[in-house]
Amino acid sequence: MIIQVARLSDGRRKIMSIQEITGMEGDVITMQEIFCFEQTGVAPDGTVLGHFRATGIRPRFADRLQARGAPLADYLFDPSRIKER
Repeated sequence: MIIQVARLSDGRRKIMSIQEITGMEGDVITMQEIFCFEQTGVAPDGTVLGHFRATGIRPRFADRLQARGAPLADYLFDPSRIKER
């Protein structure tokens, strides 16, 4: 799992992307993005506004979690759902 963090224009740090490592192609590590932060604007006080969105890709490790008794609901990976924070 790769978690990308960035400093926003308002000075806060935020997780911008959550990706899963899927393998290797030669010497290159391949990844697929699971969730990303989408900036929607800036509030009058300068705070960055936005939300997290699933990319629609269900991570490969989900089956292993389910086999161990920790299933992940399908709606978590629905790109039409917005995850507010």
